[in-house]
Amino acid sequence: MRPRATCTLKVLFFILASVCAWYSGYLLAELIPDVPLSSAADSIRSFGDRLVLTAPTPKRQKCDHWTSCPPNTYAYRLLSGGGRNKYAKICFEDKLIIGEKTGNVGRGINIAIVNYTTGKVIATQYFDMYGGDNSGPMTKFIEGAPAKSLLFMVTHDDGSSRLNDDAKKAIAALGSKEIRNMKFRSSWVFLTAKGFELPAGIQREKEASAAEHVRSIYLGPLSSPLITDDRVWTPSVQLRLHRLVLMSKALPGLCAVP
Repeated sequence: MRPRATCTLKVLFFILASVCAWYSGYLLAELIPDVPLSSAADSIRSFGDRLVLTAPTPKRQKCDHWTSCPPNTYAYRLLSGGGRNKYAKICFEDKLIIGEKTGNVGRGINIAIVNYTTGKVIATQYFDMYGGDNSGPMTKFIEGAPAKSLLFMVTHDDGSSRLNDDAKKAIAALGSKEIRNMKFRSSWVFLTAKGFELPAGIQREKEASAAEHVRSIYLGPLSSPLITDDRVWTPSVQLRLHRLVLMSKALPGLCAVP
């Protein structure tokens, strides 16, 4: 009798447990909202998207630098022209001092003179070296820069065709190593000082000829990541000209506040 009673109790317990499980499932089904399975999957996916960490947008720095400049230093950026619609630019302390928007950029050599003590722009001028004899006026402009001046020079289109020897001597006297190597439609940027020495280690000059650039396209990649290019059409040949960028986040030792 005892084994039969035990078996009966097990059967009753199983039935009771099944009823409880069914009722619990019924209650749970009533509590869950009736939504399509796709909506539930979308909700899970959106929750996962919210968990993705995104980096904050970097704060814009002076003259589009990647990092901020140290205190009491100047930020600058020199960009040579790369075609009819890619004008040369000179930015100093986050102010465009030569460029298309300022209306003072043109074919040839573009020059800006800045007082390094105060950071104020003294003069800007461009000198057409293709359509006019402007080497003389440019030489006088350079030689007329006062002491304690920063001089920024960039080319747009062509800066060498009618550049005479006296003008080259005046620029070479300021420390240029590439002025005598410039060819037709070379791209060139140059930073120099008059009446004082720039700190050592600052990149002061870049030059690249159109012919060298054409060869580099077919023979291999460009060596400098700061050079970009743009197609420019001439009456007889298609050239790819450099747009050179010379930029430094600071001029060490040159204080913005005297």
